[in-house]
Amino acid sequence: MSVSAPWLTGCLSGLYSPPWGQSLVSHLLTQGPELGLELVFVWNRDPGRLVGKVPPSLQLQDLSDLGERHPDLVVEVAHPKIIQESGAQILRHANLLVGSPSALADQATERQLLEASKRWNHAVFVARGALWGTEDISRLDSAGGLQSLRVTMATHPDGFRLEGPLAAARSTGPRTVLYEGPVRGLCPFAPRNSNTMAAAALAAPSLGFDRVIGVLVADLSLTDMHVVDVELRGPPGPTGQSFAVHTHRENPAAPGAVTGSATVTAFWRSLLGCCQLPSRPGIHIC
Repeated sequence: MSVSAPWLTGCLSGLYSPPWGQSLVSHLLTQGPELGLELVFVWNRDPGRLVGKVPPSLQLQDLSDLGERHPDLVVEVAHPKIIQESGAQILRHANLLVGSPSALADQATERQLLEASKRWNHAVFVARGALWGTEDISRLDSAGGLQSLRVTMATHPDGFRLEGPLAAARSTGPRTVLYEGPVRGLCPFAPRNSNTMAAAALAAPSLGFDRVIGVLVADLSLTDMHVVDVELRGPPGPTGQSFAVHTHRENPAAPGAVTGSATVTAFWRSLLGCCQLPSRPGIHIC
């Protein structure tokens, strides 16, 4: 999908994944014009999913042709594989808003995006999604005051889309910890359920994907909700006590949904927010 912002002369565009993508397309078509945003294309790995939902003139059949639409911003809400396979090429033509930050747990992908960002002078924006307190985490990390960061995401097992060894994981009771360890080790096997943790790793580069701890919990009681707990701690002070913060976020979600309703709204705000930021090389949380 695509849209153009007043601070740009082109359009913002994005990749498409129902139902999240459908919501963004709807927002851009109905609210975009009054915000100075123009949708210029929508692409999906399965073009058939766009039929009857997106005007034919906006349907992009081949992602390699996106440059012909002259976007200012490409918005990815598809799958981490799209960023890993095409992110660097997209940056040749436009800024990129990443909706699947778990893709950056792959070190080669992160390196390629940074190199392309610098080469073509385009920004990589990363949506914060369900991560509460992103700016506070970043500020504390920049000041050298962040010693540990732990993100726990709990929901009903039907809300998980797990791969590899985690795909065989089974709940052993009302509440089962499926994974606990570095976020980098989780992202490849839970690419659609680890984006909040990946955003935390990017917001705290001093810890990064190897030292931010992610915990994935299957909770049979959470049939219509995603719960995210963020726990951070600073180094001991003069008294030996450490600064600590614990946030608890309950996000309503349809049964079996990967994304909670409030996260979709947060992503829309991230999209609008990055349109107000300067286009400068590097990875930036928004």
